[in-house]
Amino acid sequence: MCAQEAKPLLTLDSEAVRSLKDGINFKKGQEDKCYIIYKKEDKVLKACKNQCKHQGGLFIPDIEECIVKCTKHTWKLDVSTMRYVNPPDSFVQDELEIEMLNDGGLQLLELSPPDPWLADPRVAVELQQGEVTVTYLTHACMELQLGKRSIVFDPWLKGPAFARGWWLLHEPPADSFDRLCRADFIYVSHMHSDHLSYPTLKALSKRRPDVPIYVGDTSRPVFWYLEQSQVKLTNINVVPFGIWQNVDEHLRFMILMDGVHPEMDTCVIVDYKGHMIVNTVDCTRPNGGRLPHNVDLMMGDFAGGASGFPMTFHGEKYTEEWKAEFIRNERKKLLIYKCGLVKSLQPKIYCPIAGYFVEAHPSDGYIKDTNVKNTAGELNGHINKNSPNIRTWTPRPGAVLDLALALKDPDPRLGGSITNPPDGTKIYKDSWDFDSCLDELNSATSCEIFRHPSWIQFYYKWAGFKDYNLVVRVIEADDDFKPALGGYDYMVDFLDLSFPPERPVRNHAYVEIRNRIGVMRHVVLNGLLWDDLYIGFQNRISRQPDVYHHRFWNHFQTQLPVTRPDWTQFLLQTPGPEIPAPSEKGESYCVLA
Repeated sequence: MCAQEAKPLLTLDSEAVRSLKDGINFKKGQEDKCYIIYKKEDKVLKACKNQCKHQGGLFIPDIEECIVKCTKHTWKLDVSTMRYVNPPDSFVQDELEIEMLNDGGLQLLELSPPDPWLADPRVAVELQQGEVTVTYLTHACMELQLGKRSIVFDPWLKGPAFARGWWLLHEPPADSFDRLCRADFIYVSHMHSDHLSYPTLKALSKRRPDVPIYVGDTSRPVFWYLEQSQVKLTNINVVPFGIWQNVDEHLRFMILMDGVHPEMDTCVIVDYKGHMIVNTVDCTRPNGGRLPHNVDLMMGDFAGGASGFPMTFHGEKYTEEWKAEFIRNERKKLLIYKCGLVKSLQPKIYCPIAGYFVEAHPSDGYIKDTNVKNTAGELNGHINKNSPNIRTWTPRPGAVLDLALALKDPDPRLGGSITNPPDGTKIYKDSWDFDSCLDELNSATSCEIFRHPSWIQFYYKWAGFKDYNLVVRVIEADDDFKPALGGYDYMVDFLDLSFPPERPVRNHAYVEIRNRIGVMRHVVLNGLLWDDLYIGFQNRISRQPDVYHHRFWNHFQTQLPVTRPDWTQFLLQTPGPEIPAPSEKGESYCVLA
């Protein structure tokens, strides 16, 4: 690799190189960025950024040789191999190139390919009032009017997300669905159901099935569930990353992948007459950390709380005090990270999106009380304090930002460029259609396949996860996470994909999961990813030892087959009902003994 093909990040002179100790060295480079250098027997062997690939935390030394530990989630990296050792079988750290200089010094270099948005650059043309407007609808759903074109991002306007776990915090404007139906095209960032909302898309397909929808070419197809969902959308376009998609002579857009979850998360750049709008959505490291600077408008997530950990976990250490402290620290770290990202990119305007959800169902009151999230105002307050030159917008449903006025408006509050909802507009939802959602989920409970205990073996063999020394006990539970009437209680040994009646005598990791029966069976029946269970707070988990099994969760959350289990074939090859439908006094089905 030639030096001109890479970006120098850190330069050490010969004396600084000689002073490196054997083992792990932490060094600061340009803009106070931190790096890790590994040296052994007078040879500099490895180097990387001091940034955890999981969620961007900083590393500190650990008690073990060659190991550093992330301050965010205590993930551990072996810098001698650049592989993460806790959790095992997870990421490989991105290495930096080491170039030894003639004078005995060295440089750390990062591959620096051309930034794709610089292809065919355009000079910004002055915008007229009303030419570019941005309307907040709800959560991550934004409508962009760009000249004569209309784009809608991530439409979640109806129903819940993650089974029954997430509900809209804001009341969408009354005309939101009409706006969606008349859009020139829709961008869907990824397959999580707060962005890819099948209740919303089902209604859309009845009014306008041919609306153009654009998604990135992720390894896990965004619309993998489309065929079995019975949603009839006919104009889905999968586009390659980092290439301008020209809509007309003035408008184009580009989709980029996430550096941490490239199989799933994406972000988007929209360019209208040389004015750029960037939406990083849920990306942890959008485009691996490389994004355009000084864009006119930047949007991104802010809230946190999009995980079952630690609210759904039980164990000796998971006291209410520990959970509260952990959540408080996590949200603070997230604010600092998001604020730092915005500060580094210096957009003219920043708007937090993709965090306006609530655990509204009464049975999830504990989660709602425990899962305290950042607010958009808190993040904007941090940005205002640390980067007063960046103006911020905390949106309300139906509020409209006029980009031309905003770029000319000297008011740091953007007051003259925002049209707020009319007085009296309902901002927050106070009622949700719980019954129809739960009826749909619970309809899976009485499905014929679940009268045959052999569905368990059939399902997990379809899932295809094995050769991992983990035993999982699954208990189908009611809303209070007590064994459900007519539910199953079983074990899966993922070392050999067997189903033992009790725990093996060998040393093994053990996880016990209580899943709400309606959601569990809905997931099983349709071959859905386990995000509905885990991110939707539909289970309670305990584990021995108390470690995160990345391979297991990554498989069931992102790697399941893209075609649902063939339950028709299962019933054809299975004898008549083995277990009668449970009576009102029936007991749980236990297949442990």
